[in-house]
Amino acid sequence: MRFFHRWQTILIGLLATITLSTFGQNVRLSDAAEISLLTCSPSDEEAYTLYGHTAIRVRDPHPASDSMRPIDFVFNYGLFDFSKPHFIYRFARGETDYMLGGNDFEQFLAAYRARGSEVCEQTLALDSAERQRLLDALVENALPENRTYRYNFFFDNCATRPAAMIERAVNGSIAYEERREVETFRDLINGCTRRHPWLTFGCDLVVGAPADRPMHLRESFFIPERLRESFDGAWIITPDGSKRRLVSSTRLLSERTAPEIVPDFFTPLVCSLLLFIVVALLTLIEVRREASFRWLDFLLFFVAGLAGCVLAFLAFFSVHPAMWPNVTFLWLHPLHLIGAVCMAVKRCKRLSYVYHLLTFAALLAAGVGYVIVPQHFNAAFFPLMLTLLMRSGRYLTRRKKIRFE
Repeated sequence: MRFFHRWQTILIGLLATITLSTFGQNVRLSDAAEISLLTCSPSDEEAYTLYGHTAIRVRDPHPASDSMRPIDFVFNYGLFDFSKPHFIYRFARGETDYMLGGNDFEQFLAAYRARGSEVCEQTLALDSAERQRLLDALVENALPENRTYRYNFFFDNCATRPAAMIERAVNGSIAYEERREVETFRDLINGCTRRHPWLTFGCDLVVGAPADRPMHLRESFFIPERLRESFDGAWIITPDGSKRRLVSSTRLLSERTAPEIVPDFFTPLVCSLLLFIVVALLTLIEVRREASFRWLDFLLFFVAGLAGCVLAFLAFFSVHPAMWPNVTFLWLHPLHLIGAVCMAVKRCKRLSYVYHLLTFAALLAAGVGYVIVPQHFNAAFFPLMLTLLMRSGRYLTRRKKIRFE
């Protein structure tokens, strides 16, 4: 199935260029035409399918052009090509290029049914001029020279693009009903990954404090389900002050059939607690034997340094949004690699002492930082921070004892 979806992206992109060329012949929609927003529910098949998907459907059983057959077409801003050179590296840097393509509605629906996703259709209450304006804009945007765009998870993705196209097509403006509860970007992404605690843990590590600020309603549209809910309560306000509902009707095209995923027992919290317990027992043995488990410190802080390199890359060398500032950087940073090397070399005892002194202070500062700075604290962080704090504290007390003896 994964192979199918990867190649489906490439094939649909190629076919879309051919199919969309048909629309370039000044297609005039009839009064019977309908344009609707399609919202596909998340699936657990891949990490990128956990957030759902949005597309625009154009249906016209009797196009005004005599040479045209009935139209039932889907415009899709969520196409990307795994086969492009350096795709993984560019994805890590936040330089992924997505493109607008399209395909036959039945093919689109069949693909999401096979994935087990729910597909909801909201027919838009657009007049004939607005429908034509939207179709013309979509066709123009789908031309080879226009179809590629730089993907941004929060601000420019497969859901925000359709919303912007629809907003520009209406004669007037769209008024949305504000939500009562205050939500953040992290609230929404963690809501999508709640059945995948390791993915949630990873996101909480690398995504910084900007993701914890309250969102404006319009900013929540990066999640397709939020866009669907907002369209349900939205009104079109025309220049003369009259208004009408944005959505004229809603129907379910496909029900969710994908099974619910049950998280494994070994969640990040369980694993971090087990690590803390094991390290605490080893530290107790070390104290009783008056030994020095340098190998343990080297292993722990070397791994922490590697994790810090990932955080540093995303914070300072990528263009992903909301990566900096990040309190996590106080206790996971690349300098742990230098500390690990110092611990492995006996002649670096003084440097190791300074490193552990600074690390101990930084870990305490991180604990305070999570309270002061409005940044979400994942429960699995606490045992990990305590583990590093315990080992730095052990090193400092042992060195102090040796100095005074």
